[in-house]
Amino acid sequence: MLSYAFRVLNEARYQDIMAEEFENTADLMAAILAKGAAGQIKRGLGRDYVQLTERLSSPKGKIDISAAVKERAVLSRRLVCISDSYEENTYMNQILKSTAMKLVLSSDVKPERKKELKKVLFYFSDVDTISLNNIKWAGFQYTKSNATYRMLINICELVIKGLLLSDDDGKVRISKYINDRQMYNLYEKFILEYYKKHYPELHASASQIEWDLDDGYGYLLPAMKSDIMLQFNGKITIIDAKYYSRMLQYNQMFQSATLHSSNIYQIFTYVKNKDKKRDGSVSGVLLYAKTESEETLNQSYMMGGNKITVKSIDLGKDFSEIRGTLDDIAMVVKEE
Repeated sequence: MLSYAFRVLNEARYQDIMAEEFENTADLMAAILAKGAAGQIKRGLGRDYVQLTERLSSPKGKIDISAAVKERAVLSRRLVCISDSYEENTYMNQILKSTAMKLVLSSDVKPERKKELKKVLFYFSDVDTISLNNIKWAGFQYTKSNATYRMLINICELVIKGLLLSDDDGKVRISKYINDRQMYNLYEKFILEYYKKHYPELHASASQIEWDLDDGYGYLLPAMKSDIMLQFNGKITIIDAKYYSRMLQYNQMFQSATLHSSNIYQIFTYVKNKDKKRDGSVSGVLLYAKTESEETLNQSYMMGGNKITVKSIDLGKDFSEIRGTLDDIAMVVKEE
């Protein structure tokens, strides 16, 4: 899933990772981060202008008058100067270094992986470490000059937010698995990137769905954004990816199981608002990540002229079976 969610993992330097076995997610993340950071070092660590505040005997850059007055610069014969320096001590590099250092301290990361990370950290000697608790992950802007950092920062986010780093007794312990929210994001991105790579003719995207309003007035209506939208020959299939600990909701009194009502309402709303022509050209798929204790889902319903399908993928199976389910959906899209 990682190799599709972060398509850059298909590059040659990551191929040996795919052949290895990892006992837990932390060790896998450490391997990916070590390889990715090593590649970034070869290309050159990203640089940016960093504002420096220094106390100097001769002027440099701009003089901070208010700070000079407060600190009695005349008596100390030193000026408080502010200048810009083009250096490697950028926010992204600080996150990479701090995350790598956390992984080095983890007992879940193998010694050989720690050795790889330490080699990488040698090149971050001029980069500061930061607290990883308050990073605003959604605030990064990627350009051509720093596009190669996107995957590395995403891996860092998975490590920090998904693996729940914690310090106990001076040691760093990491949960063995990514939490459900992070797995949902990974699962959704995996499906989207799979169709982009293997079925470019389906024009896969995560597209906005406009409300089908009679008068165009939509004040206070929430935005609708599909997880995956496939378009082929004038037909549209909206896929809503779901990753839950349980696919079904259970009624203990009546000993019955049904689909989550909110999930059905959501996909039905998406499909009906997208099918503005009312010609049935839009269909929907609820695609669940299957849990071990539940049966495989494969049900189809016709609702007001639109087809709604509910399917599940067992992520514990061999990838050939996972791929088979996704390919089946693609074939149906192309045949309808």
